[in-house]
Order: sequence, then C-alpha cells, then structure tokens
Amino acid sequence: MKYKMYDEMMEQPDSLRKTFESELSTMNEVSELVKKVDKVYLIGCGSSISTCYSVRDALRMSTTLNIEVFSGYEFYYNKFLQKGENSLAIFTSQSGETADTLSSLRRANEYGIHTVSISNEPESSMIKEAKTPIITRCETETAILGTKTYVTQIACLYQILFTASDYENKDELLSQLQEIPDIIEELLKTTEEEYKKLAEEYKDEEIFYVLGSGPNFGLSFKVAMTMLMEGAIKHACPLYSAEFRHGLIERAEKGVPMIIFDCDFAADEITRKAIDFSNNLDAKVIVFNLNDFADVDKLLSPLIFVVPLEWFVYYLAHFNGEDPGATRHIGKVRY
Repeated sequence: MKYKMYDEMMEQPDSLRKTFESELSTMNEVSELVKKVDKVYLIGCGSSISTCYSVRDALRMSTTLNIEVFSGYEFYYNKFLQKGENSLAIFTSQSGETADTLSSLRRANEYGIHTVSISNEPESSMIKEAKTPIITRCETETAILGTKTYVTQIACLYQILFTASDYENKDELLSQLQEIPDIIEELLKTTEEEYKKLAEEYKDEEIFYVLGSGPNFGLSFKVAMTMLMEGAIKHACPLYSAEFRHGLIERAEKGVPMIIFDCDFAADEITRKAIDFSNNLDAKVIVFNLNDFADVDKLLSPLIFVVPLEWFVYYLAHFNGEDPGATRHIGKVRY
C-alpha cells in the first residue's frame, strides 16, 4: 500500500530543482545581506528548527559566521534583542503560519531586523510579512514528518549561508549542492528495499536513540522528533554523539536500538567510541557512514542520510499499521 508520503518523497528531486531555478537569485541577494551583518538568527520549530541546527553546526565547524538558533517563542522572548541592531533573521516554516515562528518574525520586524522567510506556501503570513520571502517550490505537502519541504528548506539555508561564508571549500560544496537532486533521485531507487527490510526487523521496538555530531545532530533531532515520534509513533531521543557518555551510557544495553551517524568529522572520534561501546554490549546499532551513500562534502551529509531514513520510517509506520503522514493531535491543539 502506498501512502501520501510515498508520492512526496518521490517529488523531492524536482522540488529541489524547481526551488533553485525559481529562488536562486533571491537567495544570492540574501547572501549579500548576510555579508554585511554582525549576526544571523535562524528561527524555526519542529522539522524546520532541525534544518537550522544542521546549518548552524555545519557553519560553526567550517566558517566564522556568527549564527544563533532559536525556536519560535524563545526568539520572541529573547531579552538580548536590540532595536536597530545589525543582524538578519531567517524564519523557516513549511506552512508559513506556525504561530511561534510568525510571532517572532513580527517581533523582528518591530526591532528593525531584516527578516527573511523560507516557506512552502506562497500566500502564507510569513511570506507576506517578511522583508525578503523565499518560496520552496514543493506544491502542497501533507505528510506530517516533512520530506520535500525539509530538503528544499535545508538546501536554501546552505545556499544562502555558505555563499556568504569564508569556508575554504565553499565553491565545491555549492557545486555539489546543485547535484543533490540527482543524488536523492538515485538514493530513492537504491535504498528502499534495504531499509524496508530493516524496518521490518525493528518494527516491534518502542524506543530509538539517535546520535550525530556537527550537522548530523540537527538530522538526529529531525529523525527523533518529527520522523520517529510523529511519523512512526515511536519514542525517540536525539543526542549529540559526545553526549552518549553523559546519560545514554547508563541506558545502553543489549537490544537497545541506536541510530548513529559517522561522517569522519573531528568529533566523530567520540562517535566511534560510542559505537564500539554499544556494540560490545550487543546493542542494536544502525550506523550510517556517508561513504556508503555519496561522494560529497561531509557537511552536506543530512541531505544524503535523510533518504534511507525516510524509507526506514515509512515502512516502520506501515508495519505497525500506521499511516506515516497522518496526525493524531498536531493541528488540533493551539497555544
């Protein structure tokens, strides 16, 4: 049986292509603005804040850009904001109506901060109210965990911020970013069966720990919070890999499922210690190595790893009788 999420996964490559074709000039304009400010704020909620975490950590380990990430209301209540400060704020939201994020955009406008919105809905409040709107060209997305809106949103952030950065390999990274649609198209074909089988193997598990370093912490956050918990209705916990020994080490034991990303970042020396420790306990360790999927700059790894993970969560939900795109409470509770 195919769920709506299936179609939306398959639309990811074209969504990326259309977004870059339509919005690249606007993204380049924002990059020029970034070069002139002292600080960049990235604001989002749920899957959108995971893109902010990934890009922030990718930039912090490779550039001198001053980047801060906030969830919606945490930015709104931030007492360090100053009227007229020399900063730029990028707001990310699939719907463009996320209440937390929209409130923060309005607060930034009040403070005279240049606001940029990245959203999938052309008529949304965030697109209308930001000084510079960027529209991801995904058409409607209904699956709650976010597939095509995730990859287009994170790709836009990479394009804007790395273009403005002093990363020594940025030209190569930006060139590879343009190749991501083709890579995702191939991965959608080649990874389905393997991760369908893996999902069947893990369908009865009730909790997953997800670990990554650098930009893969943001992916860990997305996988745990909006894919496993929202999509597959499984308990999940995201962690920086180095935090394994500050808590999870006491829960790691035989049979405990762990999804761990290893890209050979400097911090992944610690990641591999967590992997070795867990393997010695016979925990159920699923390791994702970038070299197994694509030959790209490792800072782009979230855009690669997410595809096999989408298949894993899609079938994990299916084997438990769940629609991976459905919701039970989201959208019904307002606060």
